[in-house]
Amino acid sequence: MSVQAVNDVNFIAEVQKNETTLVEFGTVWCPPCKVLLPILDEMSDEYGERVAILKVDCEESPVTAGGYGVMSMPTVIVFHKGEPVEKLVGLRPKSVYENVLAKYTAGSY
Repeated sequence: MSVQAVNDVNFIAEVQKNETTLVEFGTVWCPPCKVLLPILDEMSDEYGERVAILKVDCEESPVTAGGYGVMSMPTVIVFHKGEPVEKLVGLRPKSVYENVLAKYTAGSY
């Protein structure tokens, strides 16, 4: 598994495919985003099919980024059953993302 890039066109469809989805909003030139992506790649491998991990380039998909109030990068939003449930602004340790996902993936092993 790896982090899948999505955009304004396919964002909603992709978020609704899984019960739990983590979405990173960033850009290619954002230094903290560059640090976060390998962490998310690793998490994608660990969670496999249980959690979709997506990324949105805010410059390429301004409608989606604006629609979720993304003002700083990276912003990570966790969606559960297609609805946003958690929003983390700024780079956090991997454990923070894991703890948030644990709230929505318990029993889904």
